[in-house]
Parts: sequence; structure tokens; C-alpha cells
Amino acid sequence: MPSSFKSLNLFGSGPHRFALARQGQALASELFSSPPNSGTRYLGLVELQVIVKGSLVAATETDLWTLRDAVTAQLLDPPSPGTLIDLHGRTWTDMSFVGFIAGDRTDRGRVVSLEYEARFVKFREYPQ
Repeated sequence: MPSSFKSLNLFGSGPHRFALARQGQALASELFSSPPNSGTRYLGLVELQVIVKGSLVAATETDLWTLRDAVTAQLLDPPSPGTLIDLHGRTWTDMSFVGFIAGDRTDRGRVVSLEYEARFVKFREYPQ
């Protein structure tokens, strides 16, 4: 099963892996509260974040830019949630694509490739 975001195979051109960011409580030091105090305050659970790291791989530089542009075209304002699926069929619903960091160089050989890191967040809903 190929990985996908909103049913788009954005990362399948090359090797990639999924990882979860830190999970648990968001914490704030009481030292910086007013008045300052010792200890730590919990603020609630951090939002779920999934990080995809890998390489986009193409036959030509032009094709590589086409792949990169297809990925970054999904960075929307405001973010539009969708379903993120990893290579093993693990599914995360209501994920928003919030960041893309391209590697600092294009590797060239029989193919051209570009390392990347893509970040997805499941935003918490707050009453208004």
C-alpha cells in the first residue's frame, strides 16, 4: 500500500519514513508566571504531529521540481485537513500539512534526488 495524503501519492517517488513527534503534556514553568513560583504547570496534551522524512527521486531536474511543487502545493492557508496514510496502512484522520523543509542540495547520479521533511498536525478544536 503506498503512502498518501488526501489520496495523493506525494512521497512515493523515493524512500520515506513516518515518525510521531513528542506526545504528552505541554508544560510551562511557574517561574515565569506572575507572581513567580517554583514548579511546573501542565497545559494539556500537545497536538498530534506526524513527520515524514525521505527523498524525492526523479529522472531529471525538471521532474524533481515537478515532484517538489506537487508536495508544496498542498501547503494551504488556512490548512485543509485530510487523511494521512503511511506505507503500512496506518491512518491518521484530520491531519493538516503545515511544513516542508527541503534539503540543502540536490543529489545527482543516475537519478536526481532531494531530501525533505514534511510535518503534519492534528489541530485541537477549541470552543469559541
